[in-house]
Amino acid sequence: MGVLQYLFAVRGTPEHIRSDNGPEFVSKVICRWLKEADVKTLFIAKGSPWENGYVESFNGTLRDEQLNREISLSFEEDAG
Repeated sequence: MGVLQYLFAVRGTPEHIRSDNGPEFVSKVICRWLKEADVKTLFIAKGSPWENGYVESFNGTLRDEQLNREISLSFEEDAG
């Protein structure tokens, strides 16, 4: 929460924070802290990645450009 406190102080308190239902944002402590800071929580429904297009676009680009690469040990392997 220290990072969020810093960001709220530097950038201002947001109206809401959107997140998935992962354990890091479902925590009762964080939800209570956000409520005290008057910040609403908007959870992305499970199985609905289209609700957060920016993250899904980033993940897709990262996968296409970095993670799905093939390793070739020689030029002949690439040409073959």
